[in-house]
Amino acid sequence: MTGNTYHRAPETIGKAPSGCPMDRQWSPLDPDYLADPYPIASALRDEHPIFYAEQLGHVVVTKMDDIETIFMNPDIYASTNVQDPIFPLAPEAAAVLGADDFDPIAVMSNRPEPDHARIRVYTRQGFSNRRLKTLEEYMRERAGVLLDHMIEAGSPAEYIRALAFPLPAEIVFRFIGFPPEDDAMIKSWCVNRKAFSWGKPTAAEQIEIANGMLDYWRYCRAFVAERRDVRADDFCSELLDAHDADPDPANGTGISYREVESVVYGISFAGHDPVTALLCNTLLCLLPRRDQWNALCADPSLAAAAVDETLRFESSQVSWRRITTRPTNLGGIDLPAGTRILLNFAAANHQADVFEAPETFDIHRANANHHISFGKGIHFCLGSGLARMEARIALELLSERLPSLRLVEGQSFEYFPNITFRGPDVLHLEWDQQ
Repeated sequence: MTGNTYHRAPETIGKAPSGCPMDRQWSPLDPDYLADPYPIASALRDEHPIFYAEQLGHVVVTKMDDIETIFMNPDIYASTNVQDPIFPLAPEAAAVLGADDFDPIAVMSNRPEPDHARIRVYTRQGFSNRRLKTLEEYMRERAGVLLDHMIEAGSPAEYIRALAFPLPAEIVFRFIGFPPEDDAMIKSWCVNRKAFSWGKPTAAEQIEIANGMLDYWRYCRAFVAERRDVRADDFCSELLDAHDADPDPANGTGISYREVESVVYGISFAGHDPVTALLCNTLLCLLPRRDQWNALCADPSLAAAAVDETLRFESSQVSWRRITTRPTNLGGIDLPAGTRILLNFAAANHQADVFEAPETFDIHRANANHHISFGKGIHFCLGSGLARMEARIALELLSERLPSLRLVEGQSFEYFPNITFRGPDVLHLEWDQQ
């Protein structure tokens, strides 16, 4: 996996820059950090705003202004590593992904300028107001059906299985154009991608994940080939129409056929797994705080604000990555070219000089949308509007139909071990029978 490939496994972990403060012990994969990253992230930020984490091989940046500086200077801080494994791959997994036909290329989150801007023109068109409005109608209808089934099955319910997992997956699959009968198969391929790029899976786990990634890439290629011959009203067809109109990126415009395939490959995971976590995190924040939940039940228009405060307070994405393209200085620390950087959103989103009383969850917070969870600048999350919409609709429906909704008492929450995406593996809810 070399060159402009979608995933590039490192041969070693990153080295410490000279003169940079060092933490030899902390890792975002530590069990206590996975359980509750915020107090630890804040303590790390207050001790050293920028430091090298030896266990991770990355320089960790914790303050909002430094993170914004990184996002706003993509020529110095490249996004080319965001989909890469953190640690070297086992040879057996690398061999699986060395198949001649496994050749997705970097397209959006991990493609540098000027190609990123060229491709984003076409992907942004897919998220037009017309298509989002069409998706919103489908989303509300589908969420209502899933909620009907959950209520009919009776209290208590496991929310992820009932609604939070199927809804985002089905929405993004319909957006792309994948047929409903393939949903279960596609979900099985995507479920462990976060372990591959953002975790530390064992060699056996890497091999299993790699085989799933290969199967999914082959599925995407076959699907795009099918849409090449028979178009429909979906995102994939729109990309192919754009390719037909301008197929040669060498001119500085247009989108290649391989780029169309790779956009389809990449957007499916990004469009559902983090959104599942967001749907759960909104309830983890709201339901124990009955005054906040009751305010939402009385005024459903507060749902959008509740989503943004969740993205700040208990984000479904607590970090992201960058790599320096040349020597630079950040916050008084000299960073050589090739320095791998972890942007710690958990620390920045709880920064007291940015957010008043940051450890308080408040759906009336005036500047909640100043969180950094969707990034900033040219790589601001393309699907942010879709994610917010899904979470808002879920809250509107739940607060309207199940005002007595609450967390099942005594449950503990487990989080999949990875450095970036955060949401419970299981979430049990109960309500008063009607």
